Amino acid sequence: MSLKIPESMDECLYFTNRSIGDGHVLAWVYRKRCPKCKKAQMGKPVVKGKVKSRAAEYVCPSCGYTEQKTEHEESLNLEASYTCPECGKEGESTAQYKRKTYKGVLSFVVECQHCQAKIPLTKKLKGIK
Repeated sequence: MSLKIPESMDECLYFTNRSIGDGHVLAWVYRKRCPKCKKAQMGKPVVKGKVKSRAAEYVCPSCGYTEQKTEHEESLNLEASYTCPECGKEGESTAQYKRKTYKGVLSFVVECQHCQAKIPLTKKLKGIK
């Protein structure tokens, strides 16, 4: 499986590039195309030229179709390219774009395709217990 790394941050809903122990993870989530018109990518609503950062829904800029935040984000996939901190091998993986509890901390969990070790992507500066 060969993942396509995004060329611009405008294509992404979420993007991170960080080192975890001896490993390294580059992870992203592409924006979803509008399920109604299939022309534009869904995004948060724009009010007076500014993106509403804490919006509870996602809106299509071309047709105005609205989808609730929870159902929209559950339909997305997190893609990751990594060097495993356990086995040291490089790999690519996908996971559901939903934070799960890993050792007491909410994080996106990517699984190594070689050794099946779990690689957590926590929020910045969050330590694993």
